[in-house]
Amino acid sequence: MAFVGWGRVSVEIGSRRRNLVVACRMNLLLLTDRDRVSATGEVAVGGRRAAHLREVLRVEVGSSVQVGVIGGGMGQGTIEQLANDEIVLRVVLDQPVAALPDFRLVLALPRPHVLRRVLQCCAAFGVQSIFLINSWRVEKSYWGSPVLDRAAIEKELILGLEQGRHTRLPQVRLCPRFKPFVEDDLRELSREAVRLVGQPGVETACPCDLSEAVTLAVGPEGGFIPYEIESLEQIGFQPVHLGSRILRVEQAVPAFLGRLIGLS
Repeated sequence: MAFVGWGRVSVEIGSRRRNLVVACRMNLLLLTDRDRVSATGEVAVGGRRAAHLREVLRVEVGSSVQVGVIGGGMGQGTIEQLANDEIVLRVVLDQPVAALPDFRLVLALPRPHVLRRVLQCCAAFGVQSIFLINSWRVEKSYWGSPVLDRAAIEKELILGLEQGRHTRLPQVRLCPRFKPFVEDDLRELSREAVRLVGQPGVETACPCDLSEAVTLAVGPEGGFIPYEIESLEQIGFQPVHLGSRILRVEQAVPAFLGRLIGLS
């Protein structure tokens, strides 16, 4: 995933100040329904977004940044004012919403810190829907994590949209019971899609650059147990591998996404 540039942040280390190089992640300034765009196209942003524009992208009056509205179009924003706590831009949203791949991810709920990274990754790739499911190897405590709060999930997805320059938030659904979800819901949800489940050690390699709709299931650390694989196979899922190496969930998901839908 390409970065738009690099910025420097000054930090105190002991009695000395050091400049650290950090990767810029806001390739797209996202506006929400809480941001009020005036009749003349002006909007004020503050908080994290203003700090990033000022301290990392180092914008000045007259600078131009790419802007999008969550669930809407994209365009350009021109910096008009730099106040202490907010930045005022004039925006023109004249670019259509980009088409997203018809890709659904069925993911055994990972550790909370891993889930944050996977949510960002999925949003950056343009995944349409994410189903977080239970599995025998998923610890029950994960289902009580604050990361599963709606606001926390949306926060991670927005970071991914900013990175990948998309405006459509993936839909996220929590499915804490494996058998009812697979038997009652997943068959119909994936009816017209290529159905794949990641599983090391099988014969079939993961296909590349699919143009069809895809539903991919990825298990927890250690993989799905045999009963779970059999349940997925019974509704048409084909086990596939990524090679001889065993990857962690946060590595396997982007590897599958890059192979199946590419970076275009």
